[in-house]
Amino acid sequence: MKVLILGSGGREHALAWAVKRSERVTEVVCAPGNGGIAQIARCVAVDLKDLDAMVRLAEAEQPGLTIVGPELPLSLGIVDALRERGLRVFGPTRDAARLESSKGFAKQFMKRNQIPTGNYAVCTSSAEFEKAIEFFHPPIVVKADGLAAGKGVIICASRNTAIEAAHGLFSGALLGAAEQQVVIEEFLEGEEISFLCLTDGKHVAPLAPAQDHKRIGEGDTGPNTGGMGVYSTDAMLDPGMTEWVLRHIAEPTVRAMAEEGTPFTGVLYCGLMMTARGPEVLEYNARFGDPETQAILLRLESDLMDALEACVDGRLAETELRWSHGASACVVASSSGYPGSYKTGFPISGLGAAAHVPGVEIFHSGTARLGSQLVTAGGRVLGVTATGDSLDEALARAYEALVKIQFEGIYYRRDIGHRALGRKP
Repeated sequence: MKVLILGSGGREHALAWAVKRSERVTEVVCAPGNGGIAQIARCVAVDLKDLDAMVRLAEAEQPGLTIVGPELPLSLGIVDALRERGLRVFGPTRDAARLESSKGFAKQFMKRNQIPTGNYAVCTSSAEFEKAIEFFHPPIVVKADGLAAGKGVIICASRNTAIEAAHGLFSGALLGAAEQQVVIEEFLEGEEISFLCLTDGKHVAPLAPAQDHKRIGEGDTGPNTGGMGVYSTDAMLDPGMTEWVLRHIAEPTVRAMAEEGTPFTGVLYCGLMMTARGPEVLEYNARFGDPETQAILLRLESDLMDALEACVDGRLAETELRWSHGASACVVASSSGYPGSYKTGFPISGLGAAAHVPGVEIFHSGTARLGSQLVTAGGRVLGVTATGDSLDEALARAYEALVKIQFEGIYYRRDIGHRALGRKP
């Protein structure tokens, strides 16, 4: 069958790579794709902010399955629109995707369904925020209610800085668009885990767990990004804890969404904090994570297409996911200045030598073709990903490959996995 993937980042490159391995897939089309994806799929231009353009593309291509990568098309209702036209599509509807597109909705959903999460308040004005902030002790987490590409979370050391952050979100000064709601959250301490599951709206199948590194700086310092690196190991969650998270978080979420009339199918991403009180949900995402997908799919031994189609067809209970033992890691190479302003268009070299390191796959996040030359075209440029029998080995391979890659202003964290390895950054 032909498969259409919507998106242009490292997540979509990893999805295209995994889908292409299926014996049943004859062609992969990615829209709009990037310079790396173009090496394994046919890339077609489309504006991911334009629902009608995406629908026209899908109708023209007539894929056997459309996979929606990023959150924006989901929030616009691309799944609803394609289903209405009789096209098979993997992902949640617009209403179900509110678990990600509205942080306020997600917190209120968790509260009414007894899903463990931190204390919170949803505010609709600066005045309301200033009253509610009195009930929270620093550090305080302030979140934009809507989609913010991983940059809508501000951890504030004092109530005054939290109030300033809220003013910036309500006014639009921080993210460029004014927020209608701002969420205050209790700061949770512990280890953060990305717990992703496939679901057909009834059954839930967990993917390999992963841990992202959101901050730009080593030692987890500096502003939040879309993710600077991630690793996945068998030891992150033992079978007992995996079962607990399924029974108390993932399955109740899917069950409650169905009961509330918004059944959720696709990928349910539960961002967890492993606190002293037990696992608590920091946030939901309604799609594959980036860069988690790069590390997770490298460990998947079974056919991804079988699992995705089972979700669409409501038969996930019949499908078994098989995983390799050991570990995987993805280190993101970014443009200098990211997550702030940065320049693009710089030639990239050394990719061939890097790809020859054993166990390494290089997924492109922000690249483009300029004639025969591959150039930088985004803040996050590459996700250098590797497997190994141990996390040490996977990381060593990823960093061995990274030192072979050059472009002007290349920046990457050199401490991915430092907590798991017990190393000081």
